[in-house]
Amino acid sequence: MPFIGAGLHILVALFFAVHAIRNRREMYWLLILFSFPLLGSVVYFFAIYMPSTRLEQNIGKAGKAVMGKLDPGRALRDAQNAFDLTPTAHNQTLLANAMLDAGMFKEAVAQFDACLRGPFANDPEIVFAAAHARLANGDSAAAITALEALRDRQPSFRPEQLGLLLARSYAAAGQHTQAGTAFAAVVERFNGIEARTEYVLWALARKDDALARAQLKELEHTRKHMNKYTLSLHADLFRRLDSALKSSQLA
Repeated sequence: MPFIGAGLHILVALFFAVHAIRNRREMYWLLILFSFPLLGSVVYFFAIYMPSTRLEQNIGKAGKAVMGKLDPGRALRDAQNAFDLTPTAHNQTLLANAMLDAGMFKEAVAQFDACLRGPFANDPEIVFAAAHARLANGDSAAAITALEALRDRQPSFRPEQLGLLLARSYAAAGQHTQAGTAFAAVVERFNGIEARTEYVLWALARKDDALARAQLKELEHTRKHMNKYTLSLHADLFRRLDSALKSSQLA
């Protein structure tokens, strides 16, 4: 029995080692995983693997929504205070993300630019967030350049989220052929709620009623079977969709 337990620990460590190599993580993670198979796997799961999953993202969205209602400016204040007290690259990244969440897109871009000149210049999470800020600030061309480079460099990094943000960036830049291809690819591969909703919104904006109707049929079927928690996570997105539908010929 002890041999079986040890074997499982090694298999789990191997799984995370493959994840680390595919995502180009630092090689010291391999040393940690194989030197301490059980403890190393637990640490890797919480430090690296879980933050990249949809579960972590949904938990983060829910937490931000609750805190935003209780104290709308707290996250930004805390991030600003932390950076003022200790102006490290890590705290600057937290401040940039807080500014992005607060709708301070120009300020977020400036902070992300500073982060990308520092030790985190090639960190995929920062590159991704910086591209998001640039798109929100109206610079879709810069967002496309950053996202395409990130996709080519690390194809396994958050493929659903990156593909969707790239599709939105193409649409904002008026590159509608690329946008349609990107939206379709993300929806076909992942079938996510956000991606399909954004695809419908793009189709409605393009007055492509046939495409919008086909995607909306799939989306409404999924929406009917959502629980209250899942619906609340996508409440803002669905409000945008309902508003767009009222203004369209599909209403």
